[in-house]
Amino acid sequence: MPKRTDIDMSDGAYINDIKYILATAHQQTYIAINSAMVNAYWQIGKRIVQEEQCGQARADYGKEVIKQVSQVLSQEFGRGFGERNIRNFRQFYLMFSDLDIWKSVISKLTWTHIQRVLKIQNEQARRYYLIEAAENHWSVRVLDRNISTLYYERLLASVDKEPVHTEMQQKSAVLQPCDFIKNPTVLEFLRLPTHYSYIPKRNWKRH
Repeated sequence: MPKRTDIDMSDGAYINDIKYILATAHQQTYIAINSAMVNAYWQIGKRIVQEEQCGQARADYGKEVIKQVSQVLSQEFGRGFGERNIRNFRQFYLMFSDLDIWKSVISKLTWTHIQRVLKIQNEQARRYYLIEAAENHWSVRVLDRNISTLYYERLLASVDKEPVHTEMQQKSAVLQPCDFIKNPTVLEFLRLPTHYSYIPKRNWKRH
């Protein structure tokens, strides 16, 4: 029997399987990193609030804490820790102090989703958008659109809610696992260059 010296590449099923395994591992890794990152930001916010309470007799103490934390983290950990972001960490903790209740929801979203929701003043609307975004896998773009078009408010005001709900579903883009990978906040957290693409060129699926 002649030796087989060349690999027959005409049947690429096993290659696709290998690519699928690797792509899935990448996605799962970045989703886990995103979850750890969001939890870390909540913990930072909690620690800042605790420190503020220790020096609450001074009216400007809170601003000094924010500024100091921003300077130290920016110097040691790089981008992503400007004063605005540090204030967001603080606000994140204050608005969702019972994180255990929200973990199953927040774990499905990126930090960018959470930042968008933090801007909403109405507590009920804020909670609604957070839950809907997680359960329906809204992309950040869809979340932005639904907030800007007052989807929650229109739904409450509508006698017949079905047309409003149908409109939202028809225009919704689903949050993909690769959205966690290409989110610049994750790359910044890992201190990786945000200009580099870590996303597979194709979404490999098993055949």
